[in-house]
Amino acid sequence: MKHPELARDIMVSRLVTLRPELHVFKGIAHLLKRNITGAPVVDPQGSYLGVFSEKCCMSVLTLTARLACEDEKNIARNLHAKDIMVTQLITLSPEMDVFDAIGMLLKNHISGAPVIDRDQNFLGIFSEKTSMQVLISSGYEQLPTTRVDAFMNEESQRVIDEDMDLLSIAQIFLDTPYRRLEVVRDGRLLGQISRRDVLQAQHHLSMFVGDPDDNLTKNNWMIHRSDDGSAASEESIPSPEVGSFMDQKARTISEETDFLQIARIFLDTPYRRLPVLRDRELVGQISRRDILNAAHDLLAIPRPKQETTLLYLSSIIERNDAPID
Repeated sequence: MKHPELARDIMVSRLVTLRPELHVFKGIAHLLKRNITGAPVVDPQGSYLGVFSEKCCMSVLTLTARLACEDEKNIARNLHAKDIMVTQLITLSPEMDVFDAIGMLLKNHISGAPVIDRDQNFLGIFSEKTSMQVLISSGYEQLPTTRVDAFMNEESQRVIDEDMDLLSIAQIFLDTPYRRLEVVRDGRLLGQISRRDVLQAQHHLSMFVGDPDDNLTKNNWMIHRSDDGSAASEESIPSPEVGSFMDQKARTISEETDFLQIARIFLDTPYRRLPVLRDRELVGQISRRDILNAAHDLLAIPRPKQETTLLYLSSIIERNDAPID
């Protein structure tokens, strides 16, 4: 492995940024329009304040839903996983070489892919995050090329039923670090839902939240029930601005942080991007994808030349969608 590069050598310096006073729904629209999963929040002087991410958006949507009346919530409960899941997926086999798999993620501009056997049984996920373990192992241990199934994530909590409703899906994304959930029936993969799929279903959400801006701005309290569902308390609702929902504790790095340190941070934390700061000033950002692209040169990771074959699951559930990031 070559000498590890530093953050300054890898970071992207031309960034989409948000202001803290921007309305949260405009912030969500910015992420969707730019096809990005998050953006740094800065003040007029360029000082870093936090990150507004897809997970922050989930907080906005679940809070707005809680403020909706019961009849409006029932409309959302009629929207299920099978209605919004993507069924045209790029999938990996458990025997595939991990470096070929990383090349597949890069070539197809996706952050992860389901691993399935020949009978379409779901086995796990191979993602940018699990790729970090490959890079670290290769860097420190000179690990030889090995199989995808040795590195895939097999957590069963990321598997959902096709009849799970939209609100429950959004709550899972809020409560966990997962970016995608696999829809499975009797062990077989039916489709996949990402955080972005939930955000893009906001036209469905608008049906049950009524006027979301009105809900957030005119209500100055919200009900919290205890675990047994009996007791209730009131607390202030944050202002409907990006600054109220951004992650102010998001991990940041300096320009001197090296390649393997960055990969380790991505492996040990749920973050997909790390703002690069110089004396609190935002000078750049590094994503998991930036690290994988840098690793292409450091580790000579192959990028598949052949066209990737999509797995069409529409024979199980009728739906036609493009692959998702």
